[in-house]
Amino acid sequence: MNPMVTYTDIEQAHQLIRGHIHRTVVLTSQYFDNCTGAQLFFKCENFQKTGSFKIRGATNAVFSLSDEAASRGVATHSSGNYGAALSQAAAWRNISATVVVPENAPVVKKLAMEGYHANIILCQPTLQAREETLQQFIDDQGATFLHPYNHEKVIAGQGTAVKELIEDASSLDTILVPIGGGGLASGTAIASKHWSPNTKVIAVEPEMADDAARSFRSGKLIPSENPQTIADGLRTSLGDITFPLIQKHVDDIITVSEESIAETMKSIWHRMKIIVEPSAAVPLAALLSNQLDVRG
Repeated sequence: MNPMVTYTDIEQAHQLIRGHIHRTVVLTSQYFDNCTGAQLFFKCENFQKTGSFKIRGATNAVFSLSDEAASRGVATHSSGNYGAALSQAAAWRNISATVVVPENAPVVKKLAMEGYHANIILCQPTLQAREETLQQFIDDQGATFLHPYNHEKVIAGQGTAVKELIEDASSLDTILVPIGGGGLASGTAIASKHWSPNTKVIAVEPEMADDAARSFRSGKLIPSENPQTIADGLRTSLGDITFPLIQKHVDDIITVSEESIAETMKSIWHRMKIIVEPSAAVPLAALLSNQLDVRG
């Protein structure tokens, strides 16, 4: 495939969704600046509606549907954050949302999806089970499938977070972004290369779910196989849309240990007094565990 997602798509997404989402705060921390020898800026999408950046892509995808497609409802598979986001976006458009959820998804995320009135269908915790269960529902009900990350409208929506970051922080040398399926990483890199072309974009993932790093190095898409990581949001494999975009726009992919992820979560809590989930702690973990030198 030769996926076409451009900064124009991200600009259009921002115009479409800005009335629904928060423009989240960018925080700083003298403590973490001192630890790393750099000036760090944290784009706090944990304060976003539904609790993550996923609402950006989900809202852009839902509101880009034709009335006819939307009337049949939307469906996806998700371990939590995207399912909640899609359910909320669907509620804003007054259409139904169904989410196929692996049985081992965190209980708190299942409850969140239910809170946004999602129709939840449980499945075995494998990508094959997710896809087969979802396809059966779509075949039966005719709902529109909106992929959690391997979808141009979703990628464009996710890119709006970094558009805002660059506008608010400016003059960034490096942007670190967590990578699972690659929707946020793709959108981040596309936005950065346009609005801040000298900025390096480095994706970070858990060592225990390192399929993106291996795919990036080998030049071919390597799927993950039941990865065991605390960062449940980063267990998914890259897609045939996100992978070429990452190859083209991302500068490097590095990995971090489970121990560093957990320790970084605790440090963010202690030092910044905010709660983040494991997947969100992964980029800072790369700095605190000396996987990347950003001094100066």
